[in-house]
Amino acid sequence: MKQITSVQNPFIKSLVLLQEKAKARKQSGRFLIEGQREMELAVKGGFEIESVLFLPDLIPASQITKLPLGNAELIEISKEVYQKLAYRDTTEGILAVAKTKPFDLAALQLSEKPLILVAEAPEKPGNIGAMLRTADAAHIDAVIIANPKSDMFNPNIVRSSVGCLFTNQIATGTTQEIIDFLKARNINMYAATLQNSTAYHTQDYTKPTALVVGTEATGLSAEWRDNATQNIIIPMQGEIDSMNVSVAAAILIFEAKRQRGFQ
Repeated sequence: MKQITSVQNPFIKSLVLLQEKAKARKQSGRFLIEGQREMELAVKGGFEIESVLFLPDLIPASQITKLPLGNAELIEISKEVYQKLAYRDTTEGILAVAKTKPFDLAALQLSEKPLILVAEAPEKPGNIGAMLRTADAAHIDAVIIANPKSDMFNPNIVRSSVGCLFTNQIATGTTQEIIDFLKARNINMYAATLQNSTAYHTQDYTKPTALVVGTEATGLSAEWRDNATQNIIIPMQGEIDSMNVSVAAAILIFEAKRQRGFQ
């Protein structure tokens, strides 16, 4: 079994770049996964694992060989190397190098009456991760990111989604591409916005539905407001007029699930 003990090893240096640079992930078509559960979900989601790096002090080789890794190369690493690569404070001693996958709109497989979450230009990877966790919990058809500001393999997204990056159908595109995609499939668009809106719980989400949320700072672009089937709002009784985008998305998603009898 291969062993790497130096942080100066060229392969380890290339993995550090995958953690730190979106350009490196894009050029190489690879990214890092940390944690056994996340790695198993990636395999289940159809991602190809190329290499598995592990710290034997935390996880024995005998445990790793039982995992569904296909032809992935096993590499034993030193504590110094592991600390250089590990992203989380609490760790399990295992990382994987996986191939990225495209997030094409055309590849989405939707049900007869799909429920989709669209998030326009979310700024914080942690919010994207939280929305992916909600989407997984509600088992919706897809999550679509419009005008993404972070690549979906950002380590913050991988970490904060707790593996839900791999369990959801995900696509990215421009706002106009997504609007055209939804219109072509006769999917109603409900845009969460302050302008010309009605209370979210008064609408019917049992038909093909896309719930669209924007950033906390600027909200949704005019393109969504102008093309929406209906602009909706979550009534608030406090002093502020917006809430965390992942919280708003969760409220809308589970209202739609309630109307659908949680099917």
